[in-house]
Amino acid sequence: MDLVIRGGRIADGLGGPIREADVAVKDGRLACVGVVPDKGTVEIDARGLLVTPGFVDIHTHYDGQAMWDSRFQPSSWHGVTTAVMGNCGVGFAPVRPSDCDRLVELMEGVEDIPGTALHEGLDWSWESFGEYLTALERRPHDIDFCAQLPHGALRVYVMGERATRLEMATPEDIAQMRSITAEAVRAGALGVSTSRSINHRTSTGDPTPSLRAAEDELMGLALGLRDAGAGVLQIICDFEEDVEGEFAMMRRLVEASQRPLSYSLMQKRKKPDGWKRLLELTAQARADGLPMTAQIAPRGVGVLLSLEGSRNVFSECPSYQAIADLPLTDRVGAMSTPEMKSRLLHELHEFRHTRLGERLTEFGNMFPFAGDPPNYDPGLEMSVAALAARAGKSADELAYELTLADDGRAILYSPFANYSEGNLDVCAQMIADPNTVIGLGDGGAHVALICDASFPTFLLTHWGLATKTFDIGWLVKRQTADAARVVGLHDRGVLAPGMKADINLIDLDQLAIDAPRMVYDLPAGGRRRLQRTSGFVATIVGGQIVYQNGEPTGALPGKLVRGAQPQPSMQARESQQGVRECV
Repeated sequence: MDLVIRGGRIADGLGGPIREADVAVKDGRLACVGVVPDKGTVEIDARGLLVTPGFVDIHTHYDGQAMWDSRFQPSSWHGVTTAVMGNCGVGFAPVRPSDCDRLVELMEGVEDIPGTALHEGLDWSWESFGEYLTALERRPHDIDFCAQLPHGALRVYVMGERATRLEMATPEDIAQMRSITAEAVRAGALGVSTSRSINHRTSTGDPTPSLRAAEDELMGLALGLRDAGAGVLQIICDFEEDVEGEFAMMRRLVEASQRPLSYSLMQKRKKPDGWKRLLELTAQARADGLPMTAQIAPRGVGVLLSLEGSRNVFSECPSYQAIADLPLTDRVGAMSTPEMKSRLLHELHEFRHTRLGERLTEFGNMFPFAGDPPNYDPGLEMSVAALAARAGKSADELAYELTLADDGRAILYSPFANYSEGNLDVCAQMIADPNTVIGLGDGGAHVALICDASFPTFLLTHWGLATKTFDIGWLVKRQTADAARVVGLHDRGVLAPGMKADINLIDLDQLAIDAPRMVYDLPAGGRRRLQRTSGFVATIVGGQIVYQNGEPTGALPGKLVRGAQPQPSMQARESQQGVRECV
């Protein structure tokens, strides 16, 4: 045996009771889960540790980072061994040389990745999606990853300026998109993604090119998957008005293509019960035999507002914009003067009536983000508005003081989804629903505004350990086998003979999420928030240890996974037979 993990507490990904067993690895695959009499070339004593399959994160945006960085951090710190990128219809292929800047603007605006980093980090040595996949394989990586064909890039490639003007696609355009979709899936795309969200805009403020794509255009993408006989659909919709009609359209895409579809689902503050109807519609679709799944988050989804980040409470005020490019210490110094404080508070009052101003001054739903580990469930009594009322001052003034705290490095957390009642109860209901899957962590994106790639760790620490709402073994299943199956990765996510040897060893007593910190390690000195964790004793990819106690070992066995993966001939049911001796 190449590797034997001895005496660990096995959460095999199937959701059953945790049991003690050994795990043996040979040639990058699991050889046995049971009693292993043979000596391994490498042996790990896992007594007292939780042993799980590697986590599968189906919603990331490492499309650029994978080109210049061998490590999928921060996701790989949190036990992720397979990441799916290319979500939300944004990405970098197919592309014509004249459209490179356009795709950078789209990714910068939608996913808050610095355009300077993208310009420096991408060499644009590809045109087709297949050529992009080949370029991705030039660099070794720490974990496995999959890529989806982004509708935004595809639309620009086929329609040029007409795509960005949101013109309707012609039948000829749709036929070409269908052909390219099938070609991309045959080359190794995991599927195709699109966005119908008004919140997705380029860095210049233009809507995402796919915003108003008609059903016949989306049907062209779906039928491209059918032509290829493989692939998944991923879609994000606002569901603001015609929920029934929008969902019915998604149903028709699945019915016509017979391919799985997943969509983003969150509780919205202005429609706090809207998610329930969507889950009802999803349940009905599943009952009708349609493979439709809602991607959900295990906690509130929100922005981290700070002077270090890309946005803060005062970032849209003219007086702040005049100093926005100064070093942090200089901005803090300028904002510490009574004159600047008076101007900014006055401008904030004038600005708060705009759409963005309303979001940045939602002080009843904004919280000091302190502590290590940070508190993602502070309760409404800890909001800026509530704290200000108890202190006898205005919320604007307290927000100003909090923004300048810790030499300008303090963070205000503003959850815009999944926190309407000031608790995470809605997340528990979504997690428990059989037609959902954990996603939406956006690893590699929103790098100076959001840091949610820690979702896999939070899933265990909050829902399994702190609140004990769900069994640990069942939560592991949600982040491994369930996630892998939604996107057609049947060779991983379960600890069973024949499956890919992606494994986590976790000390649950030490498992915790660190506070996010800003680093400047992107190309061209770009900034991003990183959030580490403790308690991951080892993360193993293809039988090789890639991280020990959060530190890289130097091994880079991760590979691009080209398309869906069939289940190995040795079936996962063997792991349900209990502990047995391996011979």
